[in-house]
Amino acid sequence: MPVPAPYSHTGVVSGGASAPAAHATRASAAVPSPRRGAESAARSAGVPRIDDPREMAPADARELSKVFFQRLRSLTEGTAEYQYVRNTLIEMNASLVQYAVRRFRTRGEGCDMEDIVQVGTIGLIKAIDRFDPARENEFSTLAMPYITGEIKRHFRDTSWAVRVPRRLQELRIDIAKAKESLTSELDRSPTVADLADRLDLSEEEVIEGLFAANAHTSGSLDAPQAAPYEYGGGQTEGHTLAEVIGEDEPAMELVEDIQTLAPLLERLGERERRILRMRFGQELTQAQIGAALGISQMQVSRVLNRILGHLRDSMLEDGPQAPARTASVR
Repeated sequence: MPVPAPYSHTGVVSGGASAPAAHATRASAAVPSPRRGAESAARSAGVPRIDDPREMAPADARELSKVFFQRLRSLTEGTAEYQYVRNTLIEMNASLVQYAVRRFRTRGEGCDMEDIVQVGTIGLIKAIDRFDPARENEFSTLAMPYITGEIKRHFRDTSWAVRVPRRLQELRIDIAKAKESLTSELDRSPTVADLADRLDLSEEEVIEGLFAANAHTSGSLDAPQAAPYEYGGGQTEGHTLAEVIGEDEPAMELVEDIQTLAPLLERLGERERRILRMRFGQELTQAQIGAALGISQMQVSRVLNRILGHLRDSMLEDGPQAPARTASVR
């Protein structure tokens, strides 16, 4: 009767395959598989093969990681053996990422925790690539700052509703810490002057930081107003924010007029456009325009009246614009 291969509690294969398993292996020898590839890479790298590195106990992972780190530094980067050892180290130490992520679960910024785990794993990979076993330090001592630093950087770069310069992001944190300490010391909310004195900044810089803090979160314009307040002579309760703060933009009609006027101006002659630029762009008087063109002020007045009348009538016409009846300067 064939004897099954024994396994250690860490999932490391410590014996050979049984007869049925060997027969199955020979039958599928022509079909490559990741399992057989891992066995070959582990054998070539001189390290035990781990069936499920993520399920290892932390103590076992810590001790076995030391062996894998020693081999990793002696292997050539890019080889199958190097990739196997590196990938196994990542999976064996994935529990460090889960441990680091716990402290960020209470952050109310609507972040997907799976994204945070992925970001933390990037920090873990960076720590593995930079760890030097010759210094005889614990790997977790190096890994935790890398993991938490990567997660904090993710929150700093992606959690703001409106992106502000990094200087203001850091100033917001300093102001928050100063507020907390000053509130405890003064037994009241600190003023801008108090914060400026504590942070050794000007009051303008503190105000800028306070305004920047408003960009960290945002509210929906479609959210109903829970607390009523007076606006425009009426109550706002039950209305959305867009309904109570929205108003007509007076410049909107001006934009439409400009869009309508632009093609009409292009149909004018060069001299007519020059008179309009001198009168409304350079704000010259009719006498100054006449002197520049060598005509009288009365002629300038008549020409301006004809041009403006034509433009006004053309803008009020419905449908396609009629060909411009440009005024000639005499």
